Amino acid sequence: MKKIPFLFLLVMLISSSLAMASHGHVSPSKHPDKDALYVNLAGIIKNTHGEPVGEAEVKVFLGDTVMDELETAENGKFLSRFFISKEQQKSLHIKLEISKASYKTEILKLNPKNLAIKDKNLYFSGDIILKRVLGPAFWISAVIFFLVYVIIGFELLHRTIAAMLGAATMLILSYTIGTFNPEYHILTYEAAIASIDMNVIFLLMGMMIIIGVLKHTGIFQWCAYKSYSLAKGNFFLLSIILMFFTAFTSAFLDNVTTMLLLTGVAIEICVALNINPLYLLIPLVLASNIGGTATLIGDPPNILIGSYAGLSFIQFVEALAPICLVCMVVLIVYTKLIWGKEFAKAKIENVDEFILKLKEKYKITDAKLLSYGGGVLAFVIFLFLTESIWHMEVSIAALFGAAVLVTIAIIMDKIDLIELIEKDIEWPTLMFFIFLFMLVSAVESTGLLDLIADWILKLSKGNFVAACTFILWVAAIMSAFVDNIPFTATMLPIVGYLSNVIPEAHNTLWWALALGACFGGNGTIIGASANVVTIGIAESKGYRTTFGGFMKVAFPYMIITIAISEAWLLIVRP
Repeated sequence: MKKIPFLFLLVMLISSSLAMASHGHVSPSKHPDKDALYVNLAGIIKNTHGEPVGEAEVKVFLGDTVMDELETAENGKFLSRFFISKEQQKSLHIKLEISKASYKTEILKLNPKNLAIKDKNLYFSGDIILKRVLGPAFWISAVIFFLVYVIIGFELLHRTIAAMLGAATMLILSYTIGTFNPEYHILTYEAAIASIDMNVIFLLMGMMIIIGVLKHTGIFQWCAYKSYSLAKGNFFLLSIILMFFTAFTSAFLDNVTTMLLLTGVAIEICVALNINPLYLLIPLVLASNIGGTATLIGDPPNILIGSYAGLSFIQFVEALAPICLVCMVVLIVYTKLIWGKEFAKAKIENVDEFILKLKEKYKITDAKLLSYGGGVLAFVIFLFLTESIWHMEVSIAALFGAAVLVTIAIIMDKIDLIELIEKDIEWPTLMFFIFLFMLVSAVESTGLLDLIADWILKLSKGNFVAACTFILWVAAIMSAFVDNIPFTATMLPIVGYLSNVIPEAHNTLWWALALGACFGGNGTIIGASANVVTIGIAESKGYRTTFGGFMKVAFPYMIITIAISEAWLLIVRP
């Protein structure tokens, strides 16, 4: 028993020694004499944008002698403390050498004039700026990043596989070639893991689970039947009701799931009325993308923006919901102009009989589970709306709601847990986000995003109107042709930098990115996942449209909404 305190003391001594060594202290076997001076060096390493540079190597020299070696923390901070003997004080010239791949090595020379002296302690504190170097790591990461974009854009591989391949390639190069030559080091494993925004991952997962349980109740199909019942056979009125229902649902639930559940019912109604289902499905999918823009959780780009910029659910609603409502009104007018004549041809012999048929086929299948699910969803949305009170990440509310609802459903024996986990949680999507975060972190660390941000700032000449216009329209055009999720993730640090350096920006540039990325998805079939899913289901039923056919009617509406958005942003400046 007496050995235990001794062993505990031995472990503590070893741990303390290792901890002191890791912070750059001199060997514990060397004790300072009474005339020794303690040197305390502290600071923050930043890049030219004022952002902290983590994992930078800092070497401290006294003359030609290395006194300390350490790495900066994630926030760019470093702290070095060591002592110098009386003999070493004769030539008190301290030099800091700071280096990191993709940065120019910075050497800072200190002399007694730069140091504060108090009670046998020398102090230095200050910020040190590292300048970018477009070396091998920059070019390799940039090429891999753009290749991943091309692969995703042309659907040469599934986007998850493309992102995983890109992230893994950057890591393997960093730990093979980069080990022998630091200029080829792109990203550390620790930085890659730290780059994953778990708030985004958990929010998506929680909402997927909630929707997965709710879809077993038949609520979406029942709402489609009720819409037709309210319209009383008036097809244009039906389209208006369904568009607003789709937009509202997409603001709180995943718009892909919304369209998956509504498309089948919409096709059946159109077939019964002798009208091409695409005339209704295209307005619905446009409404879905508009509605998803209105809230923090409505569309993945908004989730990314909200988490990165620290914007709340209420801020999204206040800034974007009014413009989305305006665009919905415009969509009704646009739908009337484009498909009004076709809608007028829609006829059915016996409206009441058809309503009874829909009522029998599309009814609530589990009212009890729906009541529990509706209550849980309402509570989760309440937490979203009041997050400023709790100072709680939205992912916590989503995960709590998902956990409670799954528990209730399992106790009621209403769902198969394994089926829910395998089918309703979109693991490829979550994995895509994880690898995408790594990819963006890589090109951010090598300087590509800084280069783009400087280019935009130079192009706009620091003018708010020019920067806002550029971000909005580039985001819209790009999102119409490439996946808006990787584009948004790439733009986050760039917009963050511009928001800080342009005095008038406030949060308006974030809203420009959100509107451009989400509304831009309406431009083409491949602009948003909901578009692909909806048109795919219609094609499987024998109703096909071409890329050009969809773009012919959808792209002009996208341009109109972006023009309205720019006017809104520049006049209201939310």
